[in-house]
Amino acid sequence: QVQLVESGGGLVQAGGSLRLDCAASGRTFSSYGMGWFRQAPGKEREFVATISGGGTIIYYADFVKGRATISRDNAKNAVYLQMNTMKPEDTGVYYCAARRLTTSKLPSDYNYWGQGTQITVSS
Repeated sequence: QVQLVESGGGLVQAGGSLRLDCAASGRTFSSYGMGWFRQAPGKEREFVATISGGGTIIYYADFVKGRATISRDNAKNAVYLQMNTMKPEDTGVYYCAARRLTTSKLPSDYNYWGQGTQITVSS
């Protein structure tokens, strides 16, 4: 069982930056692939970024490439998402998710989810 708690959301102006943190419980954090997803009002949850347990495999959604960095610190049971040059269309609830062994871009592949943290980007 893994419990995930996101933090770091808030209100930011277009062009600004935010870092999202996800704290995980459990003793085998490094065996989980981690993902960040987001959901805007009226839209489906979509993939943002994912990182493998060892941090060697990383994928980004096209809409954040060059603007986002996913990273993890297995000693701290934490995964991070640094978002730069933010746009109003980045507004939404951002979720941290975990799945055993490997990464995935599909929300349905993840077993554990945090409660989400709101990001609002003003124009």
